[in-house]
Amino acid sequence: MLKPYVSITKPGIIFGNLISVAGGFFLASQGSVDGVLFLATVIGIALVIASGCVFNNYIDRDIDRLMERTQGRVTVQGLISPGITLAYGSVLGVAGFLTLALGTNALATLFALLGFFVYVGLYSLYLKRHSVYGTLVGSLSGAAPPVVGYCAVSGQFDLGALTLLLIFCLWQMPHSYAIAIFRYQDYRAASIPVLPVTRGVRAAKHHIFWYILAFLGATLMLTLGGYAGYGYFAVAAAMGLYWLVMALRGYRTGDDRVWAKKVFIFSILTITALSIMMSIDFQVTDTEVLMTSLR
Repeated sequence: MLKPYVSITKPGIIFGNLISVAGGFFLASQGSVDGVLFLATVIGIALVIASGCVFNNYIDRDIDRLMERTQGRVTVQGLISPGITLAYGSVLGVAGFLTLALGTNALATLFALLGFFVYVGLYSLYLKRHSVYGTLVGSLSGAAPPVVGYCAVSGQFDLGALTLLLIFCLWQMPHSYAIAIFRYQDYRAASIPVLPVTRGVRAAKHHIFWYILAFLGATLMLTLGGYAGYGYFAVAAAMGLYWLVMALRGYRTGDDRVWAKKVFIFSILTITALSIMMSIDFQVTDTEVLMTSLR
């Protein structure tokens, strides 16, 4: 009985986002971790993401029937009624935002609210169905979790938070376009105006290359800006360059679907590796070293 209620929250998406939340949190913590704050941040944002996914399932139930990969979702199969789906999503959202508001700070809660509004209000309700720019706007929601983690600790939106926002926004684009290429038939069947469908796969390949190049530059800024160490820099450079090489191979591939799936899988490996590295390889500022020595 519980399985449909778990699956409708998209646990895989929640888990992936929590890795990025941890990356932002530990990057800002710089070795001084508040365990209670970390739990409040993780639980709060997990509930908010779960809520967003439930609402997305409710909104997309008509087009999910047309796509092979989503035809088995519980909202399509009728395992949870639309009314209960809305109530369930609302309860999760209220619980998540209350947890963040009471356990973290106003800025972290605000960014969680921004991500939720973009994903549910802008992307799911309108842009996904009506605009080729839906992926671009929707990338803001995917970039919110690590910023929430960072701001929960720092309490401010500084250059570090801005860099995280840029990194994860840029990462979302080739990641999403790769999905749209290897799931091309699904998106076309549901008349979703993603770039590969509206402007062609070759145009999407151009965008993938340039977004990965911009992503590579943004990832290195964490070290150049004094937030992450050189171990992170080396991993970011290696992963980013290899991902860029993979993008270039797309111009010579004989099977766009196989190539796009490889780009998609490597995108997940890349962002996971960077989230882990920024968690463990941070730069401690001179001020913090002084404060630690005075304790």
